[in-house]
This record gives sequence, structure tokens and C-alpha cells, in this order.
Amino acid sequence: MTTLGASLAIERMIAGSCWQLCVPVNGFAGPLTQEILTQASAGRSFQLLDDFPKDFYGKTDGLRFQVRLLEDGYKCWLEVSTVIGSAFKRGPWTPQLLNQTQIKKRIPKVLHWLEQAANRDNQYLWGGTIGPDFDCSGLVQTAFASQSIWLPRDAYQQEKFCEVLQISIANYQMLRPGDLLFFGTMQKCTHVGIYIGEGTYCHSSGIDFGRNGIGFDGLKPIETNSVASYYLSQLRCAGRVVRCHDGMTLP
Repeated sequence: MTTLGASLAIERMIAGSCWQLCVPVNGFAGPLTQEILTQASAGRSFQLLDDFPKDFYGKTDGLRFQVRLLEDGYKCWLEVSTVIGSAFKRGPWTPQLLNQTQIKKRIPKVLHWLEQAANRDNQYLWGGTIGPDFDCSGLVQTAFASQSIWLPRDAYQQEKFCEVLQISIANYQMLRPGDLLFFGTMQKCTHVGIYIGEGTYCHSSGIDFGRNGIGFDGLKPIETNSVASYYLSQLRCAGRVVRCHDGMTLP
């Protein structure tokens, strides 16, 4: 168990220091934009990348600082006002690196978590990882993190991280429940879902081509609904989770 120290204060915001959240927060794409890249739930940890500028001491409203989230190495910007007094000093991050056998044993609980998430009212949220609203890779990351299996944050990173399985809509029999399905263009993965068995997968899709939230679709070429048909046309490959993220930053 991590021993927590002093609460976060402006004068303690020193580059390299590590902190654990006791409240959920949004992680933004930059110091000014309203674009949410990710979210961090209570209990997650981050490392400060820079000292807090002394010129801004006593000022917190609207200010942000850049961090690296320790569990997945993801960089984002947090609002100062949301974490002052709501994060506590911690030691360095030590990842729980489960092996392939341990991960396989936890997949049924990952799928159970996924079923519960799908049964709650939800809608698609770009950057969503806390719930009940998720984006595609946020749903995948949080489903596995529920069993202490940490994956990278974004879909294209998750594709690179997994053991690649070459499949097609006519040949997907080698898939196992818990495998990931990757969709997008020939150039880049842009969407991800979790295979649950019998030719069906679960994913959080958007408004334009999806269900505006968590839903289930199929891989069979006879699928007739527009959502399944669209994503079948975008299918790239599948991947198997055989390791845990060590918290180092990925490209």
C-alpha cells in the first residue's frame, strides 16, 4: 500500500514530484484548450513535468500544469484548482506487471465489468475514461484497469501494445473473449472494441457512425445494421493483451 504524504499545494509543485488523486479530474490537451484528452479517477497518480511558475503563486483560477499519468505514461494538462488540496504526495510508481497467464485468468472479470458498464445509461464522450460515459479506447482501458491490467490510453497505442492477430470478417475463429479489435484506415487505427465471443464485440462509438455510447456489434459478413457494416468496412486487425503497461511514455 502506498504511503501518502502532504496534500498538494502551490509551493510543493516541483518537477518530478509524484502525487495521488483523491478526486476524479479531466486531463486536457493543452494549457488553454477545452479539449479533454483523458480523465483520471480518484486513486490514480501523476508526476509533475515542470515546477509551478513562481510568478503565478497565489493564482490558480484557470491555470493548468502538465503531468504524466503514472499508470499509462500519458501526458496531459490538469487544472490547478481541481487538484490543490485534493492530491497527496506519494513515492515513485511501481507497476504491477502481470504475466500472460495471470492476465488470461482475469479476462472473465474484465468482461463482467464491461457488461455492467453497458447496462448503465451512457453516451459517447471524447476523452472519457471514468464513466459512465467513455470514448472507445477509454472504455477498453478502464475495463482492463478494473482488474489492474493497465493498457496505453489511445486506440493506436493499444494496437501497437498488443500481440497482433491477423483476422478478417471471413476468418475470426482464432479470437478469444477479451481480445481487442482495431478499426480505422490503412494508415492509422482510430477505433477499438473488445471481443466478447460468438462473433460479437462491445465498443463505445460516436454519433456520426455509431450508437452514441456503449453497444454490441457483430463481425459476420451478413450483418445488416449500419453501425456493424460501417465498422466491418474499417476492420484492421485484432490484438491479444499479453502484458501490462509499465507506465513509461509511449509514442
